Amino acid sequence: MKIESTIVAKALCFATEAHKGQVRKYSGEPYINHPINVATIVSSVTDNQNMIAAALLHDVVEDTDVTQEDIGREFNFMINSWVESLTDVSKPEDGNRVTRKNIDLQHTKLGLPPAKTIKLADLIDNYCDIYKHDKGFAKVYMAEKKKLLEVLKQGNKTLYNRALDIVENYYNYKKK
Repeated sequence: MKIESTIVAKALCFATEAHKGQVRKYSGEPYINHPINVATIVSSVTDNQNMIAAALLHDVVEDTDVTQEDIGREFNFMINSWVESLTDVSKPEDGNRVTRKNIDLQHTKLGLPPAKTIKLADLIDNYCDIYKHDKGFAKVYMAEKKKLLEVLKQGNKTLYNRALDIVENYYNYKKK
């Protein structure tokens, strides 16, 4: 990912600090690599610096002590709005995983196309890690992502088609 603006540089520093000490579940690599991968995927289809910054920040509210208010104070309205759209809203007390994922799906459905584009990039990057390291959970994950794709059609068409290919290829491979 090439950093072309101060907003992206600021988002990278902010996300790096927020995710400091966190590692990816399966690979043990620094967690910040995931948001960087997502931002890189987003930057392959747009040069919108606010979208790339939001891609870097997409997990900070969900996975760190950073609040949505913190994002609002540090970044512009669009970035804040997209990060809010990308953050799961369900809580453990809302019920089982199926119930929680349905709540989050309805929240994602309301997002604007730029947020849906970032979500597509997130799906693409997460799939690689999950499928490679946990084929059992991949079954659950892919079923959820198949449903999620139904609400992401307004995202970038190239990324939508990539994500759709991943899901379709997964299910075609499983049939063999």
